[in-house]
Amino acid sequence: MTEADAEPGNAHPVRYRDCVRRTRTAAGLTRYADLTSVRAARVVGAARRWGLRLPPVVWDSLLPALLLLNIMTTRAPQELPVAVALTAALALPLVWRRRAPLTVFGAVAAVAFVQWLMDIQLPADIALLVALYTATANSGWRGTLVAGAVVEGGALLACLRWAAEGAFLTLFVAVTAMVVAAAVLGVNVRTTRAYLAALEERAARLEQQQDQQARLAVAEERTRITREMHDIVTHNLSVMVALTDAAVYAQHRSPDKATTAMLQISETGRQALTDMRRSLGILRTDEPDAERHPPPGIAQLETLADQMCAAGLPTRLEVQGGHTHIPATAQLTVYRLVQEALTNTLKHTPTGTHAKVRIRCSTETVTVDVTDSGPCPPLPAATPSGHGIPGMRERAAAYGGKLQAGPLPGGGWGVHTRLFLGSSGAASA
Repeated sequence: MTEADAEPGNAHPVRYRDCVRRTRTAAGLTRYADLTSVRAARVVGAARRWGLRLPPVVWDSLLPALLLLNIMTTRAPQELPVAVALTAALALPLVWRRRAPLTVFGAVAAVAFVQWLMDIQLPADIALLVALYTATANSGWRGTLVAGAVVEGGALLACLRWAAEGAFLTLFVAVTAMVVAAAVLGVNVRTTRAYLAALEERAARLEQQQDQQARLAVAEERTRITREMHDIVTHNLSVMVALTDAAVYAQHRSPDKATTAMLQISETGRQALTDMRRSLGILRTDEPDAERHPPPGIAQLETLADQMCAAGLPTRLEVQGGHTHIPATAQLTVYRLVQEALTNTLKHTPTGTHAKVRIRCSTETVTVDVTDSGPCPPLPAATPSGHGIPGMRERAAAYGGKLQAGPLPGGGWGVHTRLFLGSSGAASA
């Protein structure tokens, strides 16, 4: 010890340097341990991935190879031929245990009985437990019970012949425990496999049902859009054609009326564009028109009646009862029914025809009646291939109603339906 170290004032620096040295050593050991752990984890992961790529027959060949190597290195030369032959007969069938589990179990059990008759003990008897596990994992309860009884009988015979004096019970209990463990493990594997197969089947069935529901939803949405486009385009084009004819007829005799008709055409076209944006805007999340323009309802029937009057079809509207409690979808259905009925009247009746619309609203139902005074029935009754009346029937059926369309007894044409606002109708809508 130097004099500087012996001085009292220098004692603390010496201890401080020792602490720093120990801290650095501990940190270095920690980093080394961490690097070693990381490398070991990488090696284990690589070995696992490499092992998973190997075919199952390679793993099934490991036990027979180990048993043959053991018997060749531990037996005396004079006992080696018989021991190797019996070991090969016991262990080699395990290579094919996945392909034919019951056949392999029967072969191994037969060889084990021959071994018992020859009074030769071999470590390869463990192959009987492996064969039992494979048989119970790939057969039903009857095969499991038969295989377990066979192995348990062999265990009893082996304990009777090879157990030491006074150790029969201990050996028999130990061997029986191994037999039961192998059988239970096989049953658990079989149960788990069946459970996973049931889950896969259920998942596939659910996926198929989801695909079917998605296709049905797409078909229903396509039908809805087609129905909406038919109603919008047919109605507005019919009104625009009628107004155009009126404007052409009145352009020389009454220019003011022609100008009014042209303005009506422009307004009808803008309304058609708005309706189309609203109907197609539901398909796009970035389309705000569906929020800015609510769907038409019973309140807009008066505007519709005025539009039909301007197009040349005098229409009288009568609404009985309040309609504020009626859902928007039901009001849209009422509006489309009236719109289609009036459009058919405008298209297929001569000039001078009058139309009447009567809406009766109650707590649970909405009744729609549209009649006209035309001398002959509209064309859709004679053309079943049209989409007008079938679309009206689909709309009415969504609310549990049945649409009636046909000639009236006193002349003209009538459309009648009743929409039910209860749970059934709302559910079907």
